[in-house]
Amino acid sequence: MNKTARQTLASCKRVIIKVGTSTIMYPNGTVNLQRLDKLAFVLSDLRNQGKEVILVSSGAVGVGLHRLKLQQSPRSIPEQQAVASVGQSELMSLYSTFFFNYGQIIGQVLMTRDIVIFPESRLNAINTFEQLLKQKVIPIVNENDTVAVDELDHVTKFGDNDKLSAIVAEITQADLLIMLSDIDGFYDRNPNEDNQANLFHEINCITPKLFSLAGGVGSKFGTGGMVSKLKAADHILKHAGKMVLANGANPTDIFKIIAGEEIGTLFIPEYD
Repeated sequence: MNKTARQTLASCKRVIIKVGTSTIMYPNGTVNLQRLDKLAFVLSDLRNQGKEVILVSSGAVGVGLHRLKLQQSPRSIPEQQAVASVGQSELMSLYSTFFFNYGQIIGQVLMTRDIVIFPESRLNAINTFEQLLKQKVIPIVNENDTVAVDELDHVTKFGDNDKLSAIVAEITQADLLIMLSDIDGFYDRNPNEDNQANLFHEINCITPKLFSLAGGVGSKFGTGGMVSKLKAADHILKHAGKMVLANGANPTDIFKIIAGEEIGTLFIPEYD
């Protein structure tokens, strides 16, 4: 393992943390309050250390389902967007409560894909992020699921928050994206099905072979699977960035990742 590659993470100033639905919710569909509290603590402390922090959070639909006491996501787009509307409000309320406990101001940034496609709106989004970070605010980003649609003639969805986090990393020129999931990193086989699966500690290039090793979609409350995480990593590498895919069970592992400990899978350009 190239230790110097891990050691470069300590100098990263602008860090994006992406949390999946499975990280902030229990398998039974209720909110994992303990983990949200730990996440707020860690990110607030990173901010106190002088890091610039952006949180990309999934979970709006999952939280909305829980709040509305629904067992599964409805099929129609208007119903899905209504669930997302309830969930976004509830999720931000929870984040506000936990970050307030650590004296950290947050701001919500809701995005659709057309924001980064059109130059003027893209620049506006960049300026908003820069101003929030300048004022030591932690932006909390989510796809605006209440208005985003994915139809043949009107595509405004990113598809999943893995892709969204990679695009946010690109437009904000972040030094590092830490993607927290329900798995320890990228394996050559599904570790939940094969105890002989091997973890990739470092990946420098996303190849067709790696995509062939990736499995299907994620949990019933989320949309991202390993393929979407590889696509995000590919986007990051093509823009000379760094990404770590790790387990979000213990958010304090973020400290260890930035300190250079070998946790998860590090995606980093070979020349770094």
